[in-house]
Amino acid sequence: MIRQLLLSALLVSSILQVSASTSVDHNISKGLPPVVKDQSIKTLQAFKGDFRILGSKVYRNDEQAKFSPIDYAVSWGLFAEPEIARHISVNQYDRYLNWKIDRLPVPKEQAMQMVSNMHIIPANPDIAKQIKHVKRGDLVRLKGELVEIKDKDLVWTSSLTPTDTGDGACELFRVSSIEWIEKVKS
Repeated sequence: MIRQLLLSALLVSSILQVSASTSVDHNISKGLPPVVKDQSIKTLQAFKGDFRILGSKVYRNDEQAKFSPIDYAVSWGLFAEPEIARHISVNQYDRYLNWKIDRLPVPKEQAMQMVSNMHIIPANPDIAKQIKHVKRGDLVRLKGELVEIKDKDLVWTSSLTPTDTGDGACELFRVSSIEWIEKVKS
C-alpha cells in the first residue's frame, strides 16, 4: 500500500513537472516574455495595417506553437474589399497558405502581394485572448512589430518585404494591438 502511494505521488509529481515545463516553454504564445534559456524575440521593425481575415488556423503541436498559437490568412488593399475578399478561398496547413480566386481583378504579380499568411505572436495576455476571436470576413487593424524568434537550434525570421512570395515570405507578427473595424455577425 505504501509502495503504491509512493508510486502515485511520484507519477503526479512527474506529470506536474512536465506540465510546468510545457507551460514555461509556451510563455511567448501566451503573451508573456521568454523565460526559457536560449529563447529570445528580436524586433526587426514596426508593422501595422488593416487586414481582412480570410481564415485562421490554430496550432498546438508544431515547434512554432510555443511562439505563435495561430496563423491568419489575410488580404489588404483592394483585396480587403468585401466584394473581392469573399471570393478568395484559402487552405492553411503546416504554417503554409494556398489561396485562389476565380477571376483576378488585377495582374497576378499584384494580386500575390495583397494576400499573406501571418504567424501571430501575442505581445501580452490580453492579446493572446483577443486573437482567437477573429472570424473570416472581419476587418481588423493590427499593430505591433515583425520579429525574429530564436529557440535552441530554431531561428524563425519574419519577412520584411510585402512583395515576396513562397517559403519564408510570411510575416512573423508580434501583435500589441487589435481593433475591429468591421466585425462579421455571428
